[in-house]
Amino acid sequence: MSDENFIRIAGPQGPGSPKSSLLLFGSGTIVAFGLFVAITGWVLYSQFLIEVPTGKMAILIRKTGIDLKNSDEVAPSENHKGVQKEFLLEGRHYRNPYYYSWEIIPQTEIESEKLGVLIRQHGDELPPGEFLAEKETQKGIVPGIKLPGRYPINPYLYKVLRVDPVTIDAGFQGVVTNLSGPLADDPNVIEVPAGKRGVLKQTLREGTHLINPFEQRISKVDCRSQRFNLAENREFGFPSKDGFWVSLDAIIEFRVDPNRVAEVYVIFNEETNGDAISEELINKIILPNARSFCRLEGSNTLAKEFIGGRGEFQSRFQKELEIQCRSSGVEIIQALITRIIPPLQIATPIQEREIAKQTEKQYQQQILQQESERRQKVQEETVLQRQALVVAEQEVIKITTAALREREVAETKADEKLAVAQLKLDAAKDQAAAVRSRGEGAAEVETFNNEAEAAGWKATINAFDGNGAEYARYLLLKKLAGSYKQIMVNTADSPLMKVFESMSNPARNENPVTPGK
Repeated sequence: MSDENFIRIAGPQGPGSPKSSLLLFGSGTIVAFGLFVAITGWVLYSQFLIEVPTGKMAILIRKTGIDLKNSDEVAPSENHKGVQKEFLLEGRHYRNPYYYSWEIIPQTEIESEKLGVLIRQHGDELPPGEFLAEKETQKGIVPGIKLPGRYPINPYLYKVLRVDPVTIDAGFQGVVTNLSGPLADDPNVIEVPAGKRGVLKQTLREGTHLINPFEQRISKVDCRSQRFNLAENREFGFPSKDGFWVSLDAIIEFRVDPNRVAEVYVIFNEETNGDAISEELINKIILPNARSFCRLEGSNTLAKEFIGGRGEFQSRFQKELEIQCRSSGVEIIQALITRIIPPLQIATPIQEREIAKQTEKQYQQQILQQESERRQKVQEETVLQRQALVVAEQEVIKITTAALREREVAETKADEKLAVAQLKLDAAKDQAAAVRSRGEGAAEVETFNNEAEAAGWKATINAFDGNGAEYARYLLLKKLAGSYKQIMVNTADSPLMKVFESMSNPARNENPVTPGK
């Protein structure tokens, strides 16, 4: 009976019956079978799954297929056994584990400030004389470089070498030598064109250059100004015209011609490092030319002529050295003779004579100096005298100016006082005239008043027959009459009464007033 029929028949039975147990047994079998299938599928799935994490790569190795030859290091194709050229990057991949095994490894990291050079470890052998694998099918060093970063490189196919970039310092130039490539058409040339094997004319300037050291060799040549002493650690001299040995020393400053660096490097460098070319230039160019000139010129010059002066010899020495070294690619910036040592046989008397001349010049200089000091002293005293005269003249002018100013001030004050006095005088005169006028006017008024009053009195007196006494008594009585209402007199002998007694008697007019007078 099938499972379908079994489930259908056992379905209606109640719990606890034997057929119900059979039903439960059939359901458990189905669940177990399902789990078995799921687990088996997961196991099979995990066997086929290749999961490559970030920064990793998977190397495939084929288990079955065509056997490799003894010369083969990796499988030439997918049908061969061994390490496959194909590799897997990050992600999920599926391969049959029966045919393949795999190895998960980190990707190749090239550190900063480093360069990567690949060496192909499989392929055909290189032809004789070649060491760069120009073709994909050749084994050897691969041209070009890998910059800093992360690369998925199969370590069974390639080996990665870390190299430093080439840094050319300031003042240096890099001579480039192609280590591979076809030979130049003319084997006798010093510099070859680009793409040919040999030294290139074009050099590298200062900076950092990313170069495969197996493809090109860079030699650093110092093009800065350099100097050295001609006789330092060596004997440098020549015989004079009269047979004496003359030694000299000079400071020579030179540099490599920047436009002929590659040529100079090829001709004169015998070391593998271009930095040592300076010594080669000194020993092969500068010293031989300096010796040649000094021996030729020295044989035509007497020894004593080197003691007195070296100006003309110095000029010819530098000019000739410049011409000879320029043809070899070396520029002479300065060639200064610092010391010439003549033979003692003639140097001593000449030196004594020179010392005597110098002593005489010293004494003459002292005399001139004393004369100059005397003149300077006279000038200083003259200046002081002139300054004193100027100070005295300034003082005289100051005193004179002060006196004139005081006199002018005094005269001004006197004039002011005189003017004031004159004004006061004029005012006094005017005031006196005014007073006089006022006095005369008052006198005339008083005279007129008196005359008028006198005329009145005369008229009044004439009324009393010209008797003034009567008129006086009249006036007295007139005044007293209105003032006294009662007079009490005790005695008849009172003085008051005597006054009235005098009034009771008419006065005699001794001088009668004549009317009209």
